[in-house]
Amino acid sequence: MNWEDLRYFQAIAEAGTLSGAARALGVDNATVSRRLTSIEETLKIRLVDRLARESRLTAVGKMVLEQVAVIEAGALAVERIALAARSQEHGKVVITAPPILARHLLAPNLRSLSQRHPLVQLSILSESQIVSLSRLDADLALRLSPPIEDTDIARKIGRMEFGLYAALDYPNAGQPAAWEFIAYTGRQADFAHKRWLYEVIGERRVVCEVTDLSNQYEAACSGIGVAGLPCFIGDEAPRLKKLSAGQPALSLDVWIALHPDRRHDSLVRNTMSQIEELVGASDLAVGAGDDHEAP
Repeated sequence: MNWEDLRYFQAIAEAGTLSGAARALGVDNATVSRRLTSIEETLKIRLVDRLARESRLTAVGKMVLEQVAVIEAGALAVERIALAARSQEHGKVVITAPPILARHLLAPNLRSLSQRHPLVQLSILSESQIVSLSRLDADLALRLSPPIEDTDIARKIGRMEFGLYAALDYPNAGQPAAWEFIAYTGRQADFAHKRWLYEVIGERRVVCEVTDLSNQYEAACSGIGVAGLPCFIGDEAPRLKKLSAGQPALSLDVWIALHPDRRHDSLVRNTMSQIEELVGASDLAVGAGDDHEAP
């Protein structure tokens, strides 16, 4: 059996179509179709029913998919163990973080983070969605919610407080009933900040919608309306002033996580310690110190 064919089969199962698998893998449809045919001919059984608008797993295909997941988990475990076992002074550390932390915490401090280990290349993934550490999508994760994967080792290292902000010359600053808000588009999924923001807005007008907090910050600076921003950004912004909201503020914990197999990886652990120090020296340090699980 060509084990690489299993990766294509898994992509078909996850995408639900050959074309979707091709997009996910960065290849053309013909390659995916050829790989599927190869594994079906090797096993001498049909794994996928190729329908007009979907590729549906057969009963046997579903059973095979369960075993493919086991094989993938084992292969990834071997890779994580090998990475952690290497004694490295140089290499790449991939850090995933919400856009607001990637832009306003990590990016401004990249020079100081890299100076202690100049041979380490830092790669910052500014991701709204949570990526998997077990699948090696990243080495470290900064998050605003506890870990989803139970295997992750995570530590609460800070707290992000939120408030309402508007431009210095915002004309309705003293009239809360007349505030117009900067909010999210309908494409963003439900999450804590979005829920809090719309509770604050209530029946008042949303003057514009943008996709993330960094864009909300820029929109607020333009003077168009009121935004619910992290205090560590809003309080330091010379173009903004904090408004007296009269409503409960939002507070989100800041977590850092790594996979257990990487706990002895010197590059990852050193970078993790640097980020913890960075957060500890910032306004995000309030309420830090509670472990989800000690590394």
